[in-house]
Amino acid sequence: MDPDQNKRLAAEAALSYLPEQGVVGLGTGSTVHHFIVGVAALVRQGRQYVGVATSEQSRALATSLGVPMLDDAGPWDVLLCVDGADEVSEELDLIKGGGGAHTREKIVNFAARKNVIVVDERKLSKRLGERWAVPVEVLPFAHRETARLLAAHGTPTLRSRAGAPFRTDSGNYVYDLATGPIEKPRELDIHLKTTPGVVETGLFCGRADVVLVARGSHVETRTARDFGERLS
Repeated sequence: MDPDQNKRLAAEAALSYLPEQGVVGLGTGSTVHHFIVGVAALVRQGRQYVGVATSEQSRALATSLGVPMLDDAGPWDVLLCVDGADEVSEELDLIKGGGGAHTREKIVNFAARKNVIVVDERKLSKRLGERWAVPVEVLPFAHRETARLLAAHGTPTLRSRAGAPFRTDSGNYVYDLATGPIEKPRELDIHLKTTPGVVETGLFCGRADVVLVARGSHVETRTARDFGERLS
């Protein structure tokens, strides 16, 4: 199946987790794009949803499709957040931040009562770091000094776009930290966040309630409970 069709399949499956009404966290990325389109269609049918955006990109899309949006200040009572991921481990830990929105995504993720992650099977790995570097949002001030400290955990590369450093919606830089397979992602997340200059990391450990994986013509559902059962 075409990758975009896989993304659409996973995103449409996430619509079944929506409450009857309320505040919905809108993630960022090409897979969640399809979810936002689906939410907008339900709003036009009369469902009373209000969105919380994890990026300016998602806010612009939702607004253009007629989804009412809350402002960025918070706090919000987010009943459900649906987002994508760049890599999903067997433990259902995540690497996010391919689009540079991981700080805002993590804030909304923690604000949500339930988090559903939508991916296609290409995003699965045994351990985080096998397929993807860890995005680390850093302050522009002394960012090369921050990168020097990050190098204790891998190889940091400043993300660029059109020959200039990539800027997040908050105006910060992103270093993509190539670590290789990560044995203890929770510990790495703590170490990285205690580095001066680091705003947030793209490691989301224990933050997925449900992971919907598009495989061919069907969607596989994985939960943290399922993982516990596989370990027993």
